[in-house]
Amino acid sequence: MVAQKKDVKLNEKMYDILLKPIITEKTTLVAEQGKIVFAVKLDATKTDVKNAVEKVYNVKVKSVNTVMKPGKSKRFKGVPGSTTDVKKAYITLEEGHNIDIMAGLK
Repeated sequence: MVAQKKDVKLNEKMYDILLKPIITEKTTLVAEQGKIVFAVKLDATKTDVKNAVEKVYNVKVKSVNTVMKPGKSKRFKGVPGSTTDVKKAYITLEEGHNIDIMAGLK
């Protein structure tokens, strides 16, 4: 019973690490090379991201590269503010594995 609760918490944590897939022109070009881009939590490590993708999507991950994009200073109606920081993970999958991110989009 304890092991089952631990597995459930582990799976919930995996879903919390991967925030959303990033779909832009650049990421669709990168997808042709077998790479997928996700926005991940700012404190997630490469091994956390690799384990999360392997558990959630049942694929084998070859490598993970992360990029930190700091927020920009902006003004809204004269009030200074800033956009949020984003951490992106470029995930390279093993040969024969793929993730269809566009499956649910219409």
